[in-house]
Amino acid sequence: MKYMLAFGLIFIFGACKTKNKEAVQISDTYYTCSMHPQIMEEGPGKCPICGMTLIAVKKNQGQVDNTIMLSDQQVQLGNIQVDTIGRGKMGNTIVLNATLTIDETKSTTISSRIAGRIDKLYFKNAGDHIKKGDRLYDLYSESLNNAKQEYILALEKEKILDQSVIDFKQLIESAKNKLLLWGMNAEQIALLGKTKQSSLLTTFYSPASGTITSFESHEGEYIPEGGTIVRLSDLSSLWAQAQVYTSELSDIDAKGKAIVQLPDFGKEIRGQIELVNPEINPDTRINLVRVAIQNKDDQLKPGMLAYVVLTNRKTYTTTMPANAVIRNEHENIVWVQTGHNAYKKLSVKTGKEDGEKIEILSGIQSGDIVVINGAYLINSEYIFRRGTNAGHKMSQM
Repeated sequence: MKYMLAFGLIFIFGACKTKNKEAVQISDTYYTCSMHPQIMEEGPGKCPICGMTLIAVKKNQGQVDNTIMLSDQQVQLGNIQVDTIGRGKMGNTIVLNATLTIDETKSTTISSRIAGRIDKLYFKNAGDHIKKGDRLYDLYSESLNNAKQEYILALEKEKILDQSVIDFKQLIESAKNKLLLWGMNAEQIALLGKTKQSSLLTTFYSPASGTITSFESHEGEYIPEGGTIVRLSDLSSLWAQAQVYTSELSDIDAKGKAIVQLPDFGKEIRGQIELVNPEINPDTRINLVRVAIQNKDDQLKPGMLAYVVLTNRKTYTTTMPANAVIRNEHENIVWVQTGHNAYKKLSVKTGKEDGEKIEILSGIQSGDIVVINGAYLINSEYIFRRGTNAGHKMSQM
């Protein structure tokens, strides 16, 4: 009786094991929709979403060494497109925040050549435009008044005294040069010599044209020799000054072109890079890039915000469409065609990107046939067939 019971249990256990094995074999095949791969049915039928006929798929079908096989219908419906990658020129674009500033090469500082008191300023508002030769200020200076009297006296004595004793021409020339040195012009000196009359106030004229950007002195103030009266700037051109990280400096063409975008006006101006500052801020590791732009009709003002768009030097490298690279936190993935409807997943290292193209540093090479459209659909199907950890397994291989 014991032997019969034991034999019966073994028979039942073997039958259950055989049944489970058959169930496993049956579960290896399922039916899914090529348009909706999330649908998985045990038998044939119609897709409950779109009504298409379900296709039979084995879970391990075509999945060897990170590859996947698709049907002709899947390739057609997924609009899978491939292309042979090659080498070409590319450069990435950098957009920098910038501020418009005065072009210091076209700025003028007007200073007094002699000490005195400013009696009158003919321009009193920052932003006023001054033309070369305009009256700028009147100055009372005892030293200058004495020099004018010396010049008049030398002229008068030349007429009445014997030239053989004293060389009055040399004295007159010396007195005249002193007046020129202290800021009087030739017309003022000629008028002084003609009238022999000296005013207590001396008018000084602007030596340059420009817009007043700041006043350093005011009426009634005493100004020392060399003291600044006003600062002028030619605003027909401006600088757009931007900051760039040190790591990006090597790609910038120091004599190249740049585009300055002006959001306040909704327009762009092409400019020339004037300076890439050789000194780097050791704390921020940031450098200065300066771009010169034209300011037609003086519409632009210093202090306005702008964007500087720089295109790095073109390099000859392996490139492919940027949207063909699938990126995740672990790696960058590219699908390569290995045969008819056969695709293999490869991990690549990327470099520069210009918005449309991306540089491939390693992982694939020129001549490989890569999926340029539908890569995300292939990747989704691959993960669906192999499980959500398929991408992690690849990075570990």
